[in-house]
Amino acid sequence: MSSPTTKKPKGREAPAGAPTTDDFLGGRLSVIQPRGGHRAGSDAVFLAAAVPARQGQRVLDVGAGVGVAGLCLLARVPGIALTAVEIDAKLCAPAAKNAARNGFGEQVQIINADVTSPGKTLRAAGLIGESYDQIIANPPFYAEGSVRAAPDRSRAAAHVMDDGGLAAWLRFFAAMAAPKALLTLIHRPECLGELSRLLDGRFGAAVIFPLFARRGEPATRIIVRAEKGSRAGLSLLPGLILHEEDGSYTVEAEAVLRGGEALDFGGSSKRKGRRLGG
Repeated sequence: MSSPTTKKPKGREAPAGAPTTDDFLGGRLSVIQPRGGHRAGSDAVFLAAAVPARQGQRVLDVGAGVGVAGLCLLARVPGIALTAVEIDAKLCAPAAKNAARNGFGEQVQIINADVTSPGKTLRAAGLIGESYDQIIANPPFYAEGSVRAAPDRSRAAAHVMDDGGLAAWLRFFAAMAAPKALLTLIHRPECLGELSRLLDGRFGAAVIFPLFARRGEPATRIIVRAEKGSRAGLSLLPGLILHEEDGSYTVEAEAVLRGGEALDFGGSSKRKGRRLGG
């Protein structure tokens, strides 16, 4: 999902109705995307930048779309094995092409599946429970009925979560995550209360990293990182300001969006959290 406060990645000219080819990470990645429907943007880049993956780890990208978040992570962290799960079959083929065209074809597995399906169905699709060291997700931001759904079905599914869907996604994360695995997801600040409730008993030591459009304005996105099985409390970090007053990106935002650098969580994944307000 693209942040309304950030620019779209640079796209190359294409005939009307044809897919576009878009550059990410300052041109290090070249990604094919459908012209209509759901298109990946800066949210996917910031999500990947928040993942503290290490060489040799298994990473599960949930709701992967055309694979941008996973590819950004692969570009920064060599030697990881990425499984990308996506419900929209029309996006799975370009996701596989994108992995191959960027030199990551052998490291990426694409699975077409609905994460709310029964465990037996997920296993048959190739998703193995408690086997992933890192789980990353860019779930639909809006609850069913809270916004008018887009007429394009693919775009609507990527932006609007069915009633009870977020709870089902959290159950899936917990089922797929290995003991002490890390979950990293991006969402709207308004959903922090619901996310905290759903994480409770599954993931702890949650760290909240806000993204601010400009200095002095409310956050437009939050990145949440949490550890499976931890009982530690929640921590709030200063986060990142995306734009200067003139609309240009800040140096720190440019370092992530163009330079492919990681977001600075200050080693928070190794520290016990402190509950807010106490």
